[in-house]
Amino acid sequence: MLTFWILCALATSIAALLIMSYARRGLGVSVANPQAAGETARRELLALDKLRDEGLLGEAEWAEARAEAARRWLEVVPTDLPVEDRPAGQARPRRHDRLGVMISVAVTVVSSLGLYFWIADPGLPDQPYAERVQAWSQSTEPLEAIQVAAVLEREVRDRPQDQRMWTLLGSARFQSGDSIGAASAFRRAVALEPNDAQSWARLGESLVRSQEGEVGLDALAAFQEAVKLDPGQLGALYFLGDAALERGEIEAVREYWIPLIQALAPSDPRRIDLEYRLSQATPGVGAAG
Repeated sequence: MLTFWILCALATSIAALLIMSYARRGLGVSVANPQAAGETARRELLALDKLRDEGLLGEAEWAEARAEAARRWLEVVPTDLPVEDRPAGQARPRRHDRLGVMISVAVTVVSSLGLYFWIADPGLPDQPYAERVQAWSQSTEPLEAIQVAAVLEREVRDRPQDQRMWTLLGSARFQSGDSIGAASAFRRAVALEPNDAQSWARLGESLVRSQEGEVGLDALAAFQEAVKLDPGQLGALYFLGDAALERGEIEAVREYWIPLIQALAPSDPRRIDLEYRLSQATPGVGAAG
């Protein structure tokens, strides 16, 4: 790690030197005889004005030609002219600019290294991932979902036929935001125990989340299997009704959502929302009728 920071410091210094070198080269543009070149450019501008006045150049052509001539004139103005004799926008490099930038870079590098030595331990080797997982498995402190998933991944490698471990792994991955990994774990769980309605429902939920809320065909099949095994799988009923509502199948929506509405308390916000959506889809018909 210390070597990495030293290399970063060297790279920063080299980059600063290159930037200032090219910047100084760009500010030092000059020609062998700038006075003569400038006079030629002025004569060109006067000639262009004359052509316009005589009607030989249109306004657009005159403006374009004059802009090009003026650009060439600005390019040949020497950078060592006094400030008052230089055109607007022509920068003049100062001798202490280079030193100031180098000092700023050096202060940044030294501050970064000082902060690293203050808050870190440069001599401490990186702890292998396997050892961290082992420490998490033995910790008495609450773990984050991603840490729980790491511990369970090790367990399912040792016990690949343990269906319960796969369901726990799926739940941990789901909570940590890894919806694709959760779906993979729940697929393994239902392969080991096809009659587990809850795992089918969780598989469907994981697929919905992985598809940014869309109830695809795989998720729909998982929810249908969950409800077939256990009609009381409320999460599966919700998503099946939501998909039916998208298709405009109002009778199917009522079939899925009315048992769900009746299972929720009257004051539950989820019940209120479902009743409202169902009433909007079937005006004139009671939600639980």
